[in-house]
Amino acid sequence: MEKPIPDYARIVIIGGGVIGTSIAYHLTRSGEKDVVLLEKSNLTDGATWHAAGLVGQFRSQQNLMSLMSDSVRLFDSLAAETGQETGWQRVGSLRLAQSEDRWKELLKSYSAAQAVGFEMNMLTPNEARDIYPLIEVGDLVGAAFIPEDGHIDPYSLTRAYAKGIRGNGGQIFEGVMVTDLIRAGDRITHVETSQGSIEVEIVVNAAGLWARQLGWMAGVEIPAGIVEHQYLVTEKSDLIPADLPALRDPDGGFYAKPEPGALAIGGWERKTNMVNPKEGFPWENEHHLFDADFDRLQAFFEPAMRRIPILGELGMRTIVNGPIPISPDGEPVMGPVPGLNNFFAACGFTSGIAASGGAGKAVANWILEGDPGLDLWPFDIRRFGALHAGRHFLHDRAVESYSKYYAIHWPGEELESARGVRRSPLYQTLKDQGAVFGSKFGWERANWFAYGDIPQQDVLGFDRTQQDITVGREHKAAREGVVLIDMSSFTKFEISGPRACQFLQYLAVANVDKQPGGATYTQLCNERGGIEADVTIIRRAQDCFWLITGSGLGVRDKHWIESNLEKYLKRHAAVGLSSGEQWLRSNAAVSNQVVVRDITSAHGVINLAGPLARKVLDKVCDEDVSHKAFPFMAARDIRIGYAPAMAYRVTYIGELGWELYIPSEYMQYVYELLQEAGREFGICNIGYRAIDSLRLEKRYLAWGIDITPDYNPFEAGLQFLIDWEKGDFIGAEALESIREKGVEQKLTCFALDKPLPVFGGEAIFFEGKVVAQTTSGNFGYSIDKSLVLGYLPVELLKQSQFEVEVFGERCGATIIQGAAYDPRRKKILS
Repeated sequence: MEKPIPDYARIVIIGGGVIGTSIAYHLTRSGEKDVVLLEKSNLTDGATWHAAGLVGQFRSQQNLMSLMSDSVRLFDSLAAETGQETGWQRVGSLRLAQSEDRWKELLKSYSAAQAVGFEMNMLTPNEARDIYPLIEVGDLVGAAFIPEDGHIDPYSLTRAYAKGIRGNGGQIFEGVMVTDLIRAGDRITHVETSQGSIEVEIVVNAAGLWARQLGWMAGVEIPAGIVEHQYLVTEKSDLIPADLPALRDPDGGFYAKPEPGALAIGGWERKTNMVNPKEGFPWENEHHLFDADFDRLQAFFEPAMRRIPILGELGMRTIVNGPIPISPDGEPVMGPVPGLNNFFAACGFTSGIAASGGAGKAVANWILEGDPGLDLWPFDIRRFGALHAGRHFLHDRAVESYSKYYAIHWPGEELESARGVRRSPLYQTLKDQGAVFGSKFGWERANWFAYGDIPQQDVLGFDRTQQDITVGREHKAAREGVVLIDMSSFTKFEISGPRACQFLQYLAVANVDKQPGGATYTQLCNERGGIEADVTIIRRAQDCFWLITGSGLGVRDKHWIESNLEKYLKRHAAVGLSSGEQWLRSNAAVSNQVVVRDITSAHGVINLAGPLARKVLDKVCDEDVSHKAFPFMAARDIRIGYAPAMAYRVTYIGELGWELYIPSEYMQYVYELLQEAGREFGICNIGYRAIDSLRLEKRYLAWGIDITPDYNPFEAGLQFLIDWEKGDFIGAEALESIREKGVEQKLTCFALDKPLPVFGGEAIFFEGKVVAQTTSGNFGYSIDKSLVLGYLPVELLKQSQFEVEVFGERCGATIIQGAAYDPRRKKILS
């Protein structure tokens, strides 16, 4: 008789593929015993069973590479630990470069690999053929070999995870269909199944192909679509060596995985098919394969035959055209699901086998410790919003992301699908004036402006083609004259109520208790002191504040605010209460005393900036905008012509300026008025690429790039913002400890000796050894130097002989103390 499902479980994981079993394995391995995994059919059914099983570790960012490397370290020991063979073969992987641009991309990756201590060997074409004797190399520029990559059997790997789960006290139930998720407020209380109901504390959505439908049961949208992915397995031949590494030829659009005496050839072709975009994937299709698509097969198999001529002599033994999950940007969907405080996502993995060990460890840590153990923002579900989960947006972006899997990833390249969705009132005006737009969280934002004979379209490349005459022009206009920047895509929250100030004091490291009209730049830290958000808080009235954050950070930051608001209210409502009944009554009353409201769409933002900005503003408003009457970091309600606006004196580019928050219906009018008033001063538009160059000269930081939860304010040089006298705030204890003990690394700015194109991710060397990795990089047009930021070990801060490796070239670099431009802030405070 089969064991009945329990009535209660602390953690229920839904989905018995490689991701779900890995999460359960890591939870039980960490000592969590009350873990139940539910699988509607059999383990590995869905996308796992037909996966090719390639394991490639390299990613462009350090933490993402760490995730993949965690998988490899686990694969090395999992069979011995569980007694279940996994089929893990650490044979290495070879990645080919057929063009100079592809070679540059590999060189960029190689620099990043060195920075994180990851073994990656750059090879000549002949050296590549020595490792993989079946390939033609006449058209190759070079190759990269990663010795610790390999391949693994997905079925055996999942079985090993399952054996580990059971051995550690967890429970697995196969053939149990989840039929509903019962909510009470912002919690899932019960998982309803075909065999009964389970009361639950935490639920994990690892449902793979069915993740979106499982989200619907909980009343939330999960941005995970499905596309077709195809590979074939050749007939066996004695001509295929037994010790081949995995092969990737991105210019040919294919990969080759060694099989016993054969090869599995798969591709990431330029066009695939979306699957069941409207109603979701049929529940009963856990073993479903699609008919072979020979047109798509031809797209990658013909290049494969040219690269590996023996393929022309081998027949096809099997063609597999199966469904795989994919997100709008092609990266996994992980972490706490906004709208629910006990629901986690772990889905959308196109490379789930390779990621499974690291992803399982990260999600388990997220559940048990409250964070994944490392910054995983590029995988975090909160990088998406409701827009991304919409059927048309999700699947259009998913298909495009699939098509670009093996494309060269150009710096600053923008996706082409699902565009023009969210538009500022100034969109058409800016387009008519030459704007070349990028997309951020669905918003169309001007990246740069064409003028004269310059075409109104991006030029892609690794050398910042023509940016000296486009971005450079805008940069210098901001430094020397006056500019307009449409920043309407800023996320804006109104936080109000009798306890709003006290809550924000608890949330932020800086003191936000200013008089109405006062503003504060601050970080929101976690209990470890890591930086969870980088925001501005403006006091609009005694009980009303505006919190301003980045265009793509609204979902994440709102989730952080609201989750901590709940903790704050419970904590303060409990003070002085003598019974549970009194607490409940008090909590119900106090829950309305802090209200968080998204007001992004209600207000556009025009940034008027530059040394002549005051002259323009003075012409269109009656208020005194002198430095004495309107100091830095002050916010005032003013009139611009006939229109109301909130003017906030601040800068992200290092010049005199105001962010003008304007009701959306007045935006076009205000813009026209400012442009006309500034005509005599040569006013012009600038875009976000110029902003990045300008802010780097001022050492202004970007969250998710320069500062993340992995770094604290002391490391980032932001400790001066912390108010130690205001009382308790999140992270205070950890930050006090850091203040006493000091830090091991600090964010440092370097100027390169040559004007090389830098983008972030480059290795920093001292005396021939890698000591750090850059976070940001750009050209500073005011100082005529390439600039980078990077976290440098503190013992090296007084040294001088540094080098930065840029596309294979090492260039001398000098530490810049403070900001490279206007370090005394004279222009800002003028």
